[in-house]
Formats: sequence, C-alpha cells, structure tokens
Amino acid sequence: MSGPQRIVHFFRAPVGGLFRHVRDLAEAQQAAGHAVGIICDATIGSTMEEQALLSIRPHLSLGLKRIPMRRQIRPSDVAATWRALREVSKLNPDILHGHGAKGGVYARIIGTLLRASGSRVARIYSPHGGSLHFDRTTLGGRAYLAAERVLRHMTDAFIFVSQFEADTYTCKVGKPDRMAAVVVNGLRPGEFDPIELAPDVADFLFIGALRDLKGPDVFIEALAQLKQPDGASPTALIVGDGEDKPRYRQMVDHLGLSRLVSFQEPMPARDAFRHARAVVVPSRAESMPYIVLETIAAGMPIVATNVGGIPEIFGSEGGRLVLPGNAMALADAMARLRDDPAETEADSARLRDAVRERFSVSAMAAAVGEVYRAVTIPKE
Repeated sequence: MSGPQRIVHFFRAPVGGLFRHVRDLAEAQQAAGHAVGIICDATIGSTMEEQALLSIRPHLSLGLKRIPMRRQIRPSDVAATWRALREVSKLNPDILHGHGAKGGVYARIIGTLLRASGSRVARIYSPHGGSLHFDRTTLGGRAYLAAERVLRHMTDAFIFVSQFEADTYTCKVGKPDRMAAVVVNGLRPGEFDPIELAPDVADFLFIGALRDLKGPDVFIEALAQLKQPDGASPTALIVGDGEDKPRYRQMVDHLGLSRLVSFQEPMPARDAFRHARAVVVPSRAESMPYIVLETIAAGMPIVATNVGGIPEIFGSEGGRLVLPGNAMALADAMARLRDDPAETEADSARLRDAVRERFSVSAMAAAVGEVYRAVTIPKE
C-alpha cells in the first residue's frame, strides 16, 4: 500500500524515551499525510509528559485516547482490552503499532481480534526493552517471556531500535518468523544546537527514571568516592521521578552528600543540560537510550555504561564506556572527564559529528514507513 495509511500507536506510560520515540514518529507520519492516533495509559504521567500529550493532540487526526493500563498483568486488563478494542474498531486502522511490553500485548491481541472479524489491520511490535529486560531465571521473567513467545505468532512485523534489542529478542524469545527490522531512534536538527549553560551549574547531571535499572544508586556511590575532604568535591543534579526517589534521597543523606547533590522534578533534557557541565548515564540495561543521543547531539560531555545499544551509538569510541553497576569504574571515568577538559571537548565533538550522520527523525520515520508498506494488507 503506497497511499496514506491509518496508523494507531499503542503504548502504556507516556514517559521517557519510548514516549519521545512515538511522539516523533507520530508527528512525522501525520506530516507525511497519514492519519495517526495514539492510545495510552490514563493513570501515569508527570506534568511535563501531560503537557507533551496536549501539544501532540493537534497532530493526531485519529485522536488521543487514554485508558487505564497497569504495568503488571492484572484482571483489569480484560476490561481495558475490550474498551480499547471498541475504540480501535471505530478508527478502522491499517496499522496497529504496539510499543513496549504492555503496548505490544494490547496492539497484537486487539489486532488479532480485528483480523478474526475480517479487518485487514497489520500488527507491528517494537519492544523498546520491555519484557526483554527480564531475567529468564525468575518467575516473572519466565511468565513475561512465555507471553512474548505466544504473541510472536500474532505479529506481522518487528521493529527493533537497536541490534542489541534484536539479538536479545532472538536469544530470550526466539528468532522472529516474520519481517524484522532494526530502526534506530532519531534526532531533530535543533537538538544539535549548542547549549548555553546557566550561571550556577553542577559538575554532573543524572536525568531519567529514578529506579535501579537506570543506575542512580551507582551514580550516587560514585559521587561519594569522588568526595574530597578539602571541599573540592564534585556537585551533582538528579532530575527525574519514580517510586524509589525517597530511597535515593536517603542514600544521599547517609553518604554525606546532601550539600553536593540536589534533586529536581522531570524536565526536558535540553533544559536540564543547561544546569550541568557533563551528563552521566549509569544504566544497568538499555535498548537505544534517547538521553545518550540527546547529550551527544548537544555537545555535552558524557560518561555512559557499556550496556544494550549504547555501544552502537558510540561506535569506534566505545572503549570509553564503563562497566554497569561498578561505582569505582564510574567514578574513575567521571574524574577523567572532569580533569582533562581539552580531551573531553575533543571527544564530545567527534561523537557529535558521528551521531549527526546516523540518527535523524526523518530517517527513522522513512524506515518505519518501509516496514509498514511491506506488511500492509490491501483493502478489498
């Protein structure tokens, strides 16, 4: 199908990189002449994300629908699925694209139910990490990965955001028996504009979800190792939210870092960049994190861990990545970045040029569109 398509994106939480990905994709698709809609959770989202949802509504000709979607599998999912099915049926989509574990469940089950009633809808799935982060040896991991194996047969195409994600899916779930493509996240041209620092900046910034998967605890431990008795200790800003935030505040207090570390509510990445000299991404797991791309595009110095798709971003510069979960290694990398500003500036410039060539929203949307066209079922 080469003409305009009716596309509905499913995802759970309108937060973080997954939301950024869908927002950029939806806006590009609508601008290209397609009719686009979004269905997401109604129970979560910070003020920043709520404002982003409001801003995207005018770009969605099929509208924005919000229904309760809990993170864990619950009996309420049955009622939510039927409610979502009614909403989707009204939209008569050509494409149902599920993002993340829960979005992938809804999109593929609903797409399969619609197919059973004669619809020609194509079912697309992008994990964005999701279930693939689970450990296969745990009860929860076995349950989620078993569900992924069942849903694999209800999928017309897989779109992975990194080769790492594609390989992890094959290892933990099985090799996709339908079309599969790797389409990396994209950046807008304005994201390569330089950042003007605020007058009073911290040495290091952590920005992201406040949960152990993203490594804020390792960041705090590394700061404690860099603390100096003579008062030359580095300062830090932690931007984000999450149910573990009180625990991280207690950790800062316990390690005697209260004077050096401040917390701020979620804000756009480029706003946060103004308040620090460098960014630290201490994640234990990732797929293709936007925060790494955004940091590099802005010309900000960065320390990141060697996990997920991050090495794919760094390419030949990957030797600078740090072992995940290792506070001492993270502290050493932070100290090198702080103590050698000339080399740090040169490293940042090289990375920025490399990312500019390989990551763009227009290229991302075009590649996703090719997948859609390949699997779209012609209407009779």
